[in-house]
Amino acid sequence: MARNEEKAQSMLNRFITMKEEEKRPPKQRRPYLASECRDLAEADKWRQQIMREIGRKVAEIQNEGLGEHRIRDLNDEINKLIREKVHWERRIVELGGHNYSRHSAKMTDLDGNIVDVPNPSGRGPGYRYFGAAKKLPGVRELFEKPPELRKRRTRYDIYKRIDASYYGYRDDEDGILEKLEGPAEQNMRAAAVADWKEMEKIKQEARRAVKSGEVVEVGVVSKILFEEEEDVVEEERMKEREEKEKEREFIAHVPLPDEEEIKKKVLEKKKLEMLSKYTSSELLEGLNEAKSLLNIQK
Repeated sequence: MARNEEKAQSMLNRFITMKEEEKRPPKQRRPYLASECRDLAEADKWRQQIMREIGRKVAEIQNEGLGEHRIRDLNDEINKLIREKVHWERRIVELGGHNYSRHSAKMTDLDGNIVDVPNPSGRGPGYRYFGAAKKLPGVRELFEKPPELRKRRTRYDIYKRIDASYYGYRDDEDGILEKLEGPAEQNMRAAAVADWKEMEKIKQEARRAVKSGEVVEVGVVSKILFEEEEDVVEEERMKEREEKEKEREFIAHVPLPDEEEIKKKVLEKKKLEMLSKYTSSELLEGLNEAKSLLNIQK
């Protein structure tokens, strides 16, 4: 039996394939502008064709061994096809079809996180990177997030968190401080009352001794007059300080001028001011007049 290749080259098979090609309609090319298409079914067909081309090129760009130039060219072709797809989707909506752009895929980084694609023109999607193009030099930095700089707290931020508890105004609310201060306050109050009673007792004994003419011990008198002596000593110290400040005399380290020297300086200054008001010609005229007057008097 003949092989398949020999069967395909036979005259009958070649004739049959030629007739089938003649019956086929001419191959249609995709319109350059989406606005030229008037049929919704055709517009949907051209969109499906673009989607197949994008899928084929995206699968090809996953290969990192293609080289940098080939990867960049493939990425540019994919972005061009995506822009064309957007035009056809907009045309399908105009013809009354389904809105495919509403559920379009989002762009992700190397970790799978969704990334916003900036577009300076504001129309359609921006430039995207696919597959191995994300790992190209200069592209990886676009997907890396900059390190967060720790903002230095200002004085306003610091004081914003300060409330009454910072200054200790709410220490009594928890009840702990009250438990600690209660016994201490009672001890201090008892000690103060005991001292007061002792002082009153000593004063009474001193008064009795003075009335009866008995001699009072020095320790008893010192205890009674201790508080009064403190005030007297402080007053004496203040008086001594005031007297010392008054006794301080002003010492001039530079010789001061006498009253006569001051008068001479003032007269010289006035003369200079008077002379500065007149010009040299006016001064000469004044001297000549004075001389003439003197000659007339002679």
